[in-house]
Amino acid sequence: MFSGKTEELIRRLNRSLIARQQVEIFKPKMDTRYGDRNVVSHDENTIRSTPVQYATEILLLSGNCDVVGIDEAQFFDNDLIDVCTKLSNAGKRVIVAGLDMDFEGKPFGPMPNLLAMAEFVTKVHAICMKCGNVATYSYRLTSQKDKVVFGESEKYEARCRNCFFEDD
Repeated sequence: MFSGKTEELIRRLNRSLIARQQVEIFKPKMDTRYGDRNVVSHDENTIRSTPVQYATEILLLSGNCDVVGIDEAQFFDNDLIDVCTKLSNAGKRVIVAGLDMDFEGKPFGPMPNLLAMAEFVTKVHAICMKCGNVATYSYRLTSQKDKVVFGESEKYEARCRNCFFEDD
């Protein structure tokens, strides 16, 4: 969290739009933090999106587009792996943003498989809120144990490996 994943996704999709490519953007329907229909970065940059319940809906709704953007990929089921493969095999550029680890520091949803299969991976990092080093972990500040808990800085903070594990 707080590394600029969504910001980078929006930047890349906007470049495709400037190049007059047909772009479709999808996000999980369950993520309503910034509204139902938009993908919004922490810096409040916005791009129109289509919320979907299941990854397989992306195949049905991507139509004749050139580029498919997917935000918060970790919240989709593992069907997203097959969806991204089919879209790529059909000649579409697929740009995916998501967390690779959950609040426990474990691989999150379909992300590990997507990372392994991707031609290009850009891993962006936040800054540790405790020490200022490069952060790769999302530390949950609440005692909630559910895998998915939506929230911002009131529920999570970026942590480096050392600071993440020192509070265990």
